[in-house]
Amino acid sequence: MISHLDGAVIPTGFDVPVEPLRRSAHFTGEPGCIAEARRFAAHFLQQLRTEWCATVDERADGAVLLVVSELVTNADRHSDGPYILELEGTDTSLTVAVYDSSASLPRVFPRNPERVGRHGLEIVRALARDVRVERVPVGKRVRAVLDLGAG
Repeated sequence: MISHLDGAVIPTGFDVPVEPLRRSAHFTGEPGCIAEARRFAAHFLQQLRTEWCATVDERADGAVLLVVSELVTNADRHSDGPYILELEGTDTSLTVAVYDSSASLPRVFPRNPERVGRHGLEIVRALARDVRVERVPVGKRVRAVLDLGAG
């Protein structure tokens, strides 16, 4: 709905498009990058709470930080160059995307509690509502969508 006041058009209600909150960070792979990515994500979650009035329950808060850690760690270990962490969120969901320079897609291994290591994508898939991996012109993107609300 649109109201008019002295010739000015004033949008009201839900006719104003609202863009998700988006932030990205570039990491070189130097020591400390994974911890910095977690701090970046924690700050982003706080922005969602204040700017989007998002209610992020404790489980979702921990899940987001763990997914960021796993995806950034994988990019750090398996690519030959820098990587980008991209976060996009609203009051109900958050998308974590990590771009790296390796065109090799990650493998999902069958569940095996005796296997040491290589559980990262398995963990991400358990925490996220949707996980997608795709090749992009510079390498690949791994994207995970998480629900934020209590429930």
